[in-house]
This record gives sequence, C-alpha cells and structure tokens, in this order.
Amino acid sequence: MALVFLVIFVNSVRRYAIGKSIAWGEELPIYLTIYGVMFGIAYAYMTDSHIKFAIFIDMLEEKTKKLVLAFCDLLTCATGFTLIFAGHAFAMRRGHVASSGLKSTGDWLANVTGIQALEWVGKVGTWQYAIVFGGAMLAIAAALRLSDRFTASSHEPSKELAKGKATQ
Repeated sequence: MALVFLVIFVNSVRRYAIGKSIAWGEELPIYLTIYGVMFGIAYAYMTDSHIKFAIFIDMLEEKTKKLVLAFCDLLTCATGFTLIFAGHAFAMRRGHVASSGLKSTGDWLANVTGIQALEWVGKVGTWQYAIVFGGAMLAIAAALRLSDRFTASSHEPSKELAKGKATQ
C-alpha cells in the first residue's frame, strides 16, 4: 500500500507541477491494489481478523461450533482453489493483451536489461495473476486454520482435567 501511495503521490505532484503524468502512474496503483487485496484476504483469514457474523456461531455448543468452523475452512479452501483455476484461465485467455499504461515500460525494461521476460510487465496477464496468487494463499491459509483446529484441540487438556488442577 505504501508503493501505491508513493506512485499516486508522485504522479499527482508531476501532474500539477509540470502538467504531465507518468504513463503508468494511473494503471499501476490499480494492479498493485489488487495484489494487496489478495494478500490481505489471506492474511485476514489466517489471523481470523476478517469480517464475520459471529452472533450465530457464538450461540452454538462448542462441539457444533468446531464442526461449523471446520466446514467453513473447507469451503474457504475450495474457494481458494476455484480462484486459482478461474484466475489462471482468465489470465491465459487475455493475458497477452498489452496494458496500455505499462506496455512502453515493460518494453523499456526488456531492452535495458536484455531480459525479454520483462515485457510481461506490460501485459495484463501479469497483473491478472493476482487472483491466482491470492487464491493459493487463501487455500493455504484455510488449510492451515483447519489443521490448527484439529491439532489444537487434540493437544489441549480436557476442561475437567484443567478444573481439577485448578482446585488442587
């Protein structure tokens, strides 16, 4: 997000100071924001800090709550895999299309460095692949949460045992 701010700030200052914008100054922040959102989704799920309606789940018994949350983890993992496949299909179908603001920058990077793969900076497929990376990170986060739900409960002492130790 700092990079998004920096690009927008520099582009705004240039526009008002000298009357010219950077060619990629409007398009790049959009693409970077998509990557940021996808990273944020996985991070929020992993840390359980995402928006949720907990009023219903809080009314359930602990065992039922654990099963519902495990089902949610499985469903989220499936959603992540769906994003991977759909994002890949989308990027492959239109990935070769030039990104109007970044094409000249990608070509320039390829010419200066001699690395022809840098031409892909100017293609929309590079930026559409954020959906694939985000889906993979979401699937991994959900699988780790699911694994943690079962391993944490198997390593916890029972409540009765904990109460017994507390009274001794």
